Order: sequence, then structure tokens, then C-alpha cells
Amino acid sequence: MHIPDTFIPLSQAIIYWIIALPFIFMALKWAGKEMDDTKVPILAALAAGIFAIQALNIPIGMGTSGHMVGATLVAIIFGSPWAGVLVLTLVLLVQGFVFGDGGITTMGANILNMGVISGFVGYYTFVALMNSKLNLKVSSFVGAWLGLLVSALVCAVQMYLAGTFPLVPGLIAMGTYHFIIGLIGEGLITAVALSAIASSRPDLLESKSLAKRGVKA
Repeated sequence: MHIPDTFIPLSQAIIYWIIALPFIFMALKWAGKEMDDTKVPILAALAAGIFAIQALNIPIGMGTSGHMVGATLVAIIFGSPWAGVLVLTLVLLVQGFVFGDGGITTMGANILNMGVISGFVGYYTFVALMNSKLNLKVSSFVGAWLGLLVSALVCAVQMYLAGTFPLVPGLIAMGTYHFIIGLIGEGLITAVALSAIASSRPDLLESKSLAKRGVKA
């Protein structure tokens, strides 16, 4: 899902940067208010884990690939989608500048897709399902799956607007692969990880919906 520099015209890439920058600013503002010495190691560990899982790429065709994202998991653990935006921004910066994974000009689009869209859609889907009395496993699974799927579909639309590949084949390819990746990867790993944390360290889960109801795996 990492978009290389050549896949989006510079004029469009600048627009995505303009959209992404306020979210990055708000994520940094959130970090300034919420992060302390006890939370920084957790955030760093999650960033390293997300960096690792994103290295597992599945070729999709048309010059792109599919992989897990991890923004929803981070957002749920810290109780805010801004945490997902922050971690994915840091991960994408390292991937782009150090490892050449994803473009520099298109990094705004990548942050928007994987950090903002995946994190916000996944987190608020999770919160809504928890408030509907579903348990932690189901809510986190669906939230992570949907966050990944929507971000992949948005990426396909961006590629269409850039003239990189046609809309319907792009939506089918990106949607199908990430639908499956979300089921057997993103959703499953998120649900298992959160269930394990809920059993061993429920104090790490800061979601308000969990705090109101109590953590139930």
C-alpha cells in the first residue's frame, strides 16, 4: 500500500501533504499532552512491531502490494486515533527516508491512508461496537479489518485519480487482497494482541469505552 513517488503527480501529492499535515500536527499535540516516560517505551515497541509486520508484502499487481497496517491496534491501546497517526507517521518516515519503502513526495498520501484513515475508521468502529455491547475480541477484529479495507480502497481511488491504474480493477485488486489480509492478518492479530493485553495488563488499555464498561476479553 506504500505509494512510490512516480505513482502520483506532484500536484496531487502536494494536496495530500496539505491534508495530512494538520493531522500530523494534532498527533504531535496529542503526544505532548498524553505521552510520559511510562508510555514512550510502549509506543516505541508498537512502532517497531508495525515496521516489522509491514515488511510482509503480498504482490497485488499493477505495481503495488498489500500488507497489514497496525494503526487501529495502536489507537485502541492508547485510547486515541491520534496515537495511530503518530506511530504510522514515524514508521513511514523511517521507511521512506532510510529504506526507500514508499515515496517522499507521496508520503502525505501514505500517512493519510495508513495513519489517518485506517486509524480513525478502525478506532471509531471499535468504539461503536464496544458501546453496542460487543466484546473486545469482536470489536477490535472488525475495527482493524474495516480500517485496513477502507484505507486500501481510498488508495485505489488515489491511484485512479493519478492515472496510474483504472478504477474498477484497482478497487477489486486492492479491496480483495486487503479484505483477506484484514481477516487473517490485521483483524486477527489485533484481536489476539488486545485480548492478551486485557488478560495480563488491562491498565495499558486506555480506551474510554473500555474504562466505562470494564475490560472484557
